[in-house]
Amino acid sequence: MAARRRTDDTRPAAAEGAPQAVEGGGAAGGVVDAGPGPLASVLRPVRAGNGFEETLEQVLQLLRLGLVPPGDRLPAERELAQHLGVSRVTLREVLKVLQDQGMVESRRGRYGGTFVLPRATAPGSGDELRRRVAAVDVEDTLRFREVLETGAAGLCADGLAADGADRLRAALEATQGARLEDYRRQDTLLHLTLAELSGSRSLADRYASVRATLNELLDCIPLLVRNLEHSQQQHAAVVEAVLDRDAEAAREMMREHCAGTAALLRGFLS
Repeated sequence: MAARRRTDDTRPAAAEGAPQAVEGGGAAGGVVDAGPGPLASVLRPVRAGNGFEETLEQVLQLLRLGLVPPGDRLPAERELAQHLGVSRVTLREVLKVLQDQGMVESRRGRYGGTFVLPRATAPGSGDELRRRVAAVDVEDTLRFREVLETGAAGLCADGLAADGADRLRAALEATQGARLEDYRRQDTLLHLTLAELSGSRSLADRYASVRATLNELLDCIPLLVRNLEHSQQQHAAVVEAVLDRDAEAAREMMREHCAGTAALLRGFLS
């Protein structure tokens, strides 16, 4: 049976209560209180498995709702990490992505912290992004994708063909060695391989169609190295579970993987 692994660094709520040094906090400089109120209703503990992706989704939602207006400072890292139930390492990786996208900036000094910038043009924004999002039912696509992917993973684990193991290992290895600009293609091929090896031609055909739609949406958001590393861990866990003939673990890991992709898309496209 495949070993169950925790694939991110989310922590139980009890661990978040431990004393930590306050950073970037204080009452000065337009800090927004993360206590009871609108902020507390938006931020919620993320689920184990996709800490980076779901944290990014929630902070993006926070910014898009305008709860922290341009020029104001986000709550201190300690407060945000406690509300989200993630480590400060994960939170800092998310803030770095937002900084790279021109959505926030980090300032040093006594009144430093992470400040929200005026809304700028985001990657994939404009007429093309609106056209792609309007052309599909995003939530329906994500749900159907999860059904097909988890089903394919379980079917592969239940009865992999003789040459299936070698094909699966080769597809996984290709994603691990892929250049950044070629990663999405190799990722697609790995998932198509799982669908083909499921033994259901109808499933494989429908998945190819859904994946084409999904890639149209994924092309509208940036490739994030942290997310790709996490995806690779999940890919390896899915393949390991399939090769171990553990259908339950394969479905569970694939469901978690799909949830991470869904969180990223909701964060960037909503």
